[in-house]
Amino acid sequence: MSARRRPSGAAAAWSVVAVMAALLMVSVNLRPAITTMAGVMGKLDNGFGVDGHLLPALGALPVLAFGISAPLGPWLARRLGTGWAVAAALLVLAAALVARALVPGFVFPGTFLAGSAIMAASVLLPQIVKEYHGTGWWTGLCTMGFGLGAALGAGLVQPLQAVLGGSLSGALAVWAVPAVIGALMVGSAVRQGPVRPVSAAAAGSTAAADAPGEPARRPLRRQRTAWAVAAFFGLQALLYFAVTSWLAVFLESKGIAPADAAALLAWFSFAGLPAGLLVPVLAGKRAVLRIMAPGLGFLIAAALLAVLVAPADMQFPLIGILGFVQSAPFGLGMALIVIRSSGPRTAGRLSAMSQGLGFAVASLGPLAAGLLHEWSGAWAPSFVMLAAVALLVAVAGFLAVNGPVVDAGETVAREKVPAAVGR
Repeated sequence: MSARRRPSGAAAAWSVVAVMAALLMVSVNLRPAITTMAGVMGKLDNGFGVDGHLLPALGALPVLAFGISAPLGPWLARRLGTGWAVAAALLVLAAALVARALVPGFVFPGTFLAGSAIMAASVLLPQIVKEYHGTGWWTGLCTMGFGLGAALGAGLVQPLQAVLGGSLSGALAVWAVPAVIGALMVGSAVRQGPVRPVSAAAAGSTAAADAPGEPARRPLRRQRTAWAVAAFFGLQALLYFAVTSWLAVFLESKGIAPADAAALLAWFSFAGLPAGLLVPVLAGKRAVLRIMAPGLGFLIAAALLAVLVAPADMQFPLIGILGFVQSAPFGLGMALIVIRSSGPRTAGRLSAMSQGLGFAVASLGPLAAGLLHEWSGAWAPSFVMLAAVALLVAVAGFLAVNGPVVDAGETVAREKVPAAVGR
């Protein structure tokens, strides 16, 4: 077999830019399917015939799909390669968005299918970053894209409905267009095919290079660091979904008008965007990581309790702080998957484990917070419970950064990536 021609410096640099642009586009597409529906939830009984009593189930359906479908990503990557696997997931997402908007009675199946496609793509982003030896900026770009997509979906669905002559179906279906564009971008930019096994000698040298510290060659379920990373990801996701589900209702109980409470919820999301970009970058510094991973849990607990006891006129700055510190662990959770894995295949499996179990756990957050409020008639028990979960995030973060590197027995050879990609 003839050796592959090494790309020139300009071609290598352009390849890196194309991959980063594709990752950003993919990330932006992985939240509008959820936030667009949340933004028009009150209109679904008229436009789609959804019973109002079923709306809570519809809201929980994507998170349930996340937990069930996480293994699909690595399975597709083994057969198609990471780039084409993500592209296939985005094409399924586009089809689901169109079908649930235009096919009568397909709202629930379409939402579940969209959630499954989102998770199949999401779990592979850390694997692509690991394959290309991406820096923390790469992970930060992805996590910022998640937040940007969520904000765009929530903020544009109603203006789009007005532009399209009042068509709610059209305003929901149009989000299939960027999903198709993202599929084309990632399929063409991420050229690496499925990773291939090599000889035992070569495998040993590859593993040694990727996994310093002699990581154990055991299934992920038997590696304590894998469980710590999964616990960190799941617990921070539980906090996020619980707060976003009930924050506006809590603020209204403080005497804040519904429109202002909705604006503060949007401020909560917007304030977290810088954290999504910066935290994965800072996580690349070992000394910072050791402090930040457990420290974020303590900061979230303090911010939650401050929001609970503060008067209405102090909520704006405190919710901005809460939004920042609560968005930071998502970026850190994605970074930990990359940093604490021995190589691309391990990163993909650890991503599937962390996000699959994590989102399954996260689905309990809104339910538990709501039930505590209903039982007690006050918000203090719910906030205290969430603050206690934040302390568990601190414990999981400490264990995740201080345990051995996660290694799924990575005995694969990977083609060299362009030299322009730096550590």
